[in-house]
Amino acid sequence: MRRREPATRIDGVVFAGGGNRCIWQVGFWETAAPALGLRPKAVSAVSAGAAMACMIFSGKTETALEYFTEATARNPKNFYPRNIVGSEPCLPHYGMYRDALTHCLDEAALTRLHRHAINILIARPPRWLGPVSGTFVGLGAYSLEKKVSFPVHSSWARRIGFRGEAVPVRSCATPSDLAELILQSSCTPPFVPVMRRDGRPVLDGGLVDNVPVRALDPVDGTALVLLTRVYPAERLPRLPGLVYVQPSEPIRISKWDYTDPHGLREAYDLGRRDGERFVSEWAPRGAKAHASRSRK
Repeated sequence: MRRREPATRIDGVVFAGGGNRCIWQVGFWETAAPALGLRPKAVSAVSAGAAMACMIFSGKTETALEYFTEATARNPKNFYPRNIVGSEPCLPHYGMYRDALTHCLDEAALTRLHRHAINILIARPPRWLGPVSGTFVGLGAYSLEKKVSFPVHSSWARRIGFRGEAVPVRSCATPSDLAELILQSSCTPPFVPVMRRDGRPVLDGGLVDNVPVRALDPVDGTALVLLTRVYPAERLPRLPGLVYVQPSEPIRISKWDYTDPHGLREAYDLGRRDGERFVSEWAPRGAKAHASRSRK
């Protein structure tokens, strides 16, 4: 972990992408937020991190974890070759993901989410690329950059013309609109098919930045950035007003493995343990900062 000194109140939170690994964020937040009294004024999220943010701030995490754990327990494979010649999809991910979102995010959940300033990042491919070619180019740039330099904030896709677009959850009029937005932010073919928003192709917002700090509305205090990968300490950015928090060990489950309910639970439990550790480290600093402000 790396944080700004002196510690101040936490007014914002950023949810990185990472597929199944994002379950770690839920365990972390459900442990740290009540203990520290966290009530962020602004939230930004991308890809599966957007799903986690919406579950957290709508109060649906228990429902979502139970539903998706049961769904993955019933799904024996991530690829069904027999469906190549049938009408059913070879990859179950899109259907399972959509079903989980529509099951958990109902009208009451959307009403609660509208009380929060939550932005979800999507990626727009350059106009000179079609949706299919944009997918190959964008995913290729993202994957190669991760292998070559392993940055916290990716940049290669932006350099070749991909652009990020932060969409407020408050712009979603129905639960169906919200589910569509989260799927668009998670659009990683072939797991999630190429999608469109306002008539234009969209792809996973993580291609532009898998840690969407730029999509966060300005806050007065500190913003907590919840990563889902483990980075060397020297690679964590030193940016004013941002606290980067990462798992204490690599999360075992892969991001698109929809057959491993035990891996989901392990990621959640690791998040809880890391949340407890963060509370023990942050609370004394926050108390000192509060006392310092009170004396002035």
